[in-house]
Amino acid sequence: MATRTLDDVAMTRFLKKVTLFSSGGSFLDGYVLSLIGVALTQIVPHFDLSVAWGAAIGASVLAGIFVGTIAGGYLTDCVGRRKMFIIDIVAIGAFSLLSVLASNPLQLVLTRFFIGVFVGADYPIATSLIAEFTPKRHRAVSMGIVSAAWYLGATVAAFVGYALYGVEDGWKWMLGSAVIPCVVLLIGRHDIPESPLWLAKKGRVAEAEAVVGRVFGADVALVPDGTDGRTDLRKVFAKGYGKRIVYLGVLTLCQVVPMYAIYTFGPDIMAAFGASVGREAILGESAVSLFFLVGSVPAMFWLNSLGRRKLLIGSLALMAVGLLVLGLFPTAPLLVVICAFGLYAFFSGGPGILQWLYPNELFPTEVRASAVGIAIAFSRIGTVIATYGTPLFLAAYGIGPTMLVAAGLVVLALVLSVFLAPETRGMSLSESSSLSTPR
Repeated sequence: MATRTLDDVAMTRFLKKVTLFSSGGSFLDGYVLSLIGVALTQIVPHFDLSVAWGAAIGASVLAGIFVGTIAGGYLTDCVGRRKMFIIDIVAIGAFSLLSVLASNPLQLVLTRFFIGVFVGADYPIATSLIAEFTPKRHRAVSMGIVSAAWYLGATVAAFVGYALYGVEDGWKWMLGSAVIPCVVLLIGRHDIPESPLWLAKKGRVAEAEAVVGRVFGADVALVPDGTDGRTDLRKVFAKGYGKRIVYLGVLTLCQVVPMYAIYTFGPDIMAAFGASVGREAILGESAVSLFFLVGSVPAMFWLNSLGRRKLLIGSLALMAVGLLVLGLFPTAPLLVVICAFGLYAFFSGGPGILQWLYPNELFPTEVRASAVGIAIAFSRIGTVIATYGTPLFLAAYGIGPTMLVAAGLVVLALVLSVFLAPETRGMSLSESSSLSTPR
């Protein structure tokens, strides 16, 4: 007889595997996005590109993510997490190989766009799977690993770019190298089952119970939340939920726009602050990337000890301070610049995790992946514009005003969070997704 629920189980080896291989899409996002910034230093002279073409190549993957998060989230809620979980990794690897064969900038834009489509699709797929398998007391850490995987991918990309910078046609090796993590992920994901919560929502209760029994044991019960299992996007914008999705979209936009711009055009930004061009600028970007990665580790645990709301507000305030220093003192010594970037990057850990954790906690199972997709897609409208516009704005106005715009976005997120950020610490998914969630 079942005596426990999914929220009562320990963090088993299987659950760790789900988290690890579900985080792979986030790793690929950080990897392919960051590596293009280094690759562009070779692509631009190779194809003799204008600034506009270079910006288009940098922004194309973000445009793809916008499409992929919406379509992938909806399809995942309709047809299941597992099918989409495999398809998207195969597609990312295929389009990464095609990008190596590109003979003109338009082909690069198109292949990067489709890489973005499937990277974007992986976010709602993988984070929903993590949320629905993981006990509530471990959810923040598991979702923190998703966020850390992005920074790890970006950091690895910076060092790969550094190593291949002086290699002839190194940009081809950079873009094609994404196939390696795709193969590893495909092997790791092949035996991960469908989410039992999704199966139960679709009326496939016997299959759901079989998965729970096989994964967790016969003494663990699957407790349905009692809501309608039909996938209907209108529910994401229904009374109460609509306010949540708008807040999450704006929060994510304000959090990721500065980060994406820094990663996509990191060498140019570091050079604008006085770092040497070429490999030295890439190395400076690598140092900042390490701050992002390191900061996500304590944030995983602070989300439980301090709570979601308190950590979010405090982190956004300190991030704003770092960007304001960069904007107001653009000619400061390089050590000051690195420390200011470090302050911003380190405290990005909490908001970086919450962009995945909040939408999974605040929406019910039948539209959970759709909500993740819509929130991320909304933010990517801004990242597409910002990534295309960053080199143009940087050339026209300089690094100081560019950083002040970034600081303004973080301040906007801070103000909104003071009024709208909920506290979901210690709640089950059914509790946190109800409209009565307390502040």
